[in-house]
Amino acid sequence: MGNKSPKLQFMKVKQTPTGNIIDGNEVVAIELTNNKGTYVKIFNYGAIINKFVVKNAKGEMQDIVLGFDTFEEYLSEEYLKNGAYLGAVVGRYANRIKNGRFTIDGETYQVAQNAGPDALHGGIEGFDKKVWEVIDTTEQPQAAVTLSYESPDGEENYPGNLIVDLTFELTDNDELILTYEAETDQATAINLTHHGYFNLNPNGGSIANHVQQIFASNYLEQDDNYSVTGKLIPVQGTALDFTVAKEIGKDWNPEEGYDQTFVLDKTYGDLTLATKTFEPESGLTLSVYTTEPVAHLYTAKYLSVKNGKGGKDYNGYDAFCVETQHHPNAINIPEFPSTILQPEDLYTQTTIYKVSNQ
Repeated sequence: MGNKSPKLQFMKVKQTPTGNIIDGNEVVAIELTNNKGTYVKIFNYGAIINKFVVKNAKGEMQDIVLGFDTFEEYLSEEYLKNGAYLGAVVGRYANRIKNGRFTIDGETYQVAQNAGPDALHGGIEGFDKKVWEVIDTTEQPQAAVTLSYESPDGEENYPGNLIVDLTFELTDNDELILTYEAETDQATAINLTHHGYFNLNPNGGSIANHVQQIFASNYLEQDDNYSVTGKLIPVQGTALDFTVAKEIGKDWNPEEGYDQTFVLDKTYGDLTLATKTFEPESGLTLSVYTTEPVAHLYTAKYLSVKNGKGGKDYNGYDAFCVETQHHPNAINIPEFPSTILQPEDLYTQTTIYKVSNQ
């Protein structure tokens, strides 16, 4: 009687110490693998997605995110000075707050002005530089890990004790689902995003040939320091019109690229398709779904990282970021969806990165 060969099953969740202790907390790597062999490697420091390895149309396994070969390189002075936020979660407040100042319930708060006169991505030591606690891992129905970070009242001068839970879930449809929840004991400002740098070309390099579509009829006006003013501008007739798919490099100013927030055509809170990016050589498409009202497209103008994966340097326009979030600077613009979390409310957000190779 012949033996049936067993169906290949991958070990779906694997946790490995990095050997690093930061502020008394152990840094670990968590690997999620699905039944196709797609896998994602996450550090609990900064909730960094270090690897996202998928099969491309040629049948090759390809890593589609920028990062480093070792964890220690994320701590190097040279890298941190560049402020790239490679693959990290950004908080308490993504993007810019004008003049680093906002008012909640009549009280004005001044946070770090770490981008010229403005606050950027949570301040001097935001969520991207914190060790998150691994509070749960599961392999059923699919590989998942939940990380948690408790941000104390007054951290980076934000009010309230804020607890954030973030679950990463990898499905057999090659979807990486990020589900955020947050609670506070005092009204506070919150706007979370994920700052993954993607490149879908097997050899990396410029993302000018990636074909981009963004389901947005308007973008947000910015001042000279990229801070949002509150004005919506139609994309029609501008270089920012991605309503019909086109190469990223087709209409851009090659000296500037894109660093712009797009207001998605959607009902606020619904989980909908925000952007699609296709790369012809790999045949890969990255589709981003989100419950968030905007997607910020950044083509990495300021990227300058030495010795990335495989010893490769990462330069301007070698990646794109799709940062799903609430409107930047909404804390100062009452017409925008609120970024104030009240103690009786639960902050929730879902963003899905789905990869296909058709």
